Amino acid sequence: MKVFNKLDINPTNMNLYMEAVTHSSFTNENPNYPDYERLEFLGDAVLEIIISEYLYKERHLEEGTMTRMRASYVCEEACATYAKEIGLDLDIRVGTGEEINQTILADVFEAFVAALYLDQGFEFTRSFVLNIILKYIEKEVDFLHDYKSTLQELAQTVKKSIIYEVVDEEGPAHNKKFTSIVKVDGIIMGRGTAGSKKASEQEAAKDALSKRAGIK
Repeated sequence: MKVFNKLDINPTNMNLYMEAVTHSSFTNENPNYPDYERLEFLGDAVLEIIISEYLYKERHLEEGTMTRMRASYVCEEACATYAKEIGLDLDIRVGTGEEINQTILADVFEAFVAALYLDQGFEFTRSFVLNIILKYIEKEVDFLHDYKSTLQELAQTVKKSIIYEVVDEEGPAHNKKFTSIVKVDGIIMGRGTAGSKKASEQEAAKDALSKRAGIK
């Protein structure tokens, strides 16, 4: 895997890491290769406890502030950013015709964290994760852009209505992907896909804002 040329990691169980970068579309075409969904489930929890522990011990903030900061640094956009930073995008295996989007990048990062945890242990994984994330915390980077509020404020200034609709839902119960659209005065202006309904609405609002001419 190319990622190990960049990272100071000596893998013991390479199968874990190969599983972590294998999308279900690849598994559908190659049934002998398990996909990353189980690892993603574990990685999500490992990532949350690492960030939670850091914020609790090092930042001495109020509970509400810690909750929002944690949400920012483990959200889809954040995890996709981390995945690209360490070069995981170069190792992802997808099926024919499948595009590597932000959701897949984020999922793979979480799965990779789980593989690292199982292969190298918690202390190593915590050091690895914090080495990536701390610079974003120190720079106060906010990955939780509230596109919905921005769009709502823009629409209100020109007296237009905003409606969100979930138009597609796919995947197993523990790993669903939702696609939402946003209508401005009844016209579809944006579409977005993410791992939750709320996140997909944010992506739809982001898409709509990129077409702001239609909202003026």
